Amino acid sequence: MSTSSLEEFTRAVGPEGPVTVTGAGTRGGPVPGVRSVTAPAGISWIEPEEMTACCGAATPVDELVAALAPHGQTVPLPAGGTVGGALSVGASAVRRLGDGPVRDAVLQLRYVSAAGELVKAGGPTVKNVSGFDLCRLLVGSSGTLGFLGDVILRTRPLPRSSQWYVGDRDPWELLGSLYRPTSVLWNGVRTWVLLEGASTDRAAEARRHGLVPSEGPVALPTGGRWSLPPSALTTLRDAEPGSFVAEIGVGIVHRHDAPPPAEPPAAVVALHRRLKQAFDPSDRLNPGRSALDR
Repeated sequence: MSTSSLEEFTRAVGPEGPVTVTGAGTRGGPVPGVRSVTAPAGISWIEPEEMTACCGAATPVDELVAALAPHGQTVPLPAGGTVGGALSVGASAVRRLGDGPVRDAVLQLRYVSAAGELVKAGGPTVKNVSGFDLCRLLVGSSGTLGFLGDVILRTRPLPRSSQWYVGDRDPWELLGSLYRPTSVLWNGVRTWVLLEGASTDRAAEARRHGLVPSEGPVALPTGGRWSLPPSALTTLRDAEPGSFVAEIGVGIVHRHDAPPPAEPPAAVVALHRRLKQAFDPSDRLNPGRSALDR
């Protein structure tokens, strides 16, 4: 990705008029009736020794993962779509228990503000960063505070091997006794566990806990997605078995039925509005995309 493409993206966003940013369309399409722009794409560099990589926001996640594989590394972003789309939505995949949240992968962002200016947030290494952590603020903001141009991501080693297992054990017992599971999924009846590391070690760990190999995890319901305190998932013991899939230790619940609309606390609404007023007072970036507008 060239500097000129980032400059062109900045000029395309400009300082006036409603505008939306378009990626691969897998995490939400453009805002109808609003001028659309596309972020730069392409991998600028990979530093295997530093475990970092830089790419344009429109770079496909799968392309970046493939480029990192020969170095024995990867990035903890959900497969499919673009890097910028994954960061803008901020939703982690089912590996979050082991990989951590998406925002933790970001070291630096360069984004275009509502004023049409290119802004840098964060730094290429943690020790070079000072001031407010704007990266964490922008991740999950759905492009309503700024349009991502390019990013520097923290990579992580590829596991020596990975295998899903399934069993009937209590998921909280497994969470407490297994050695660093990457994912623990439960549908009220069965528990699926992703173990990684040396094949002999993970196989022995699975046998000790009564788990057998599985071709993959349980299919996730697509009706709705709740985010709860991890401890609150114990209330699902009274729910209809098979009506949900819960990410144990994380707090995410996938359900077949859509979640009822919830009214955010007044303090949260006020905070969101203050942020929007500070970053985009004319509401020109992805208008109507904010959670408060839905």
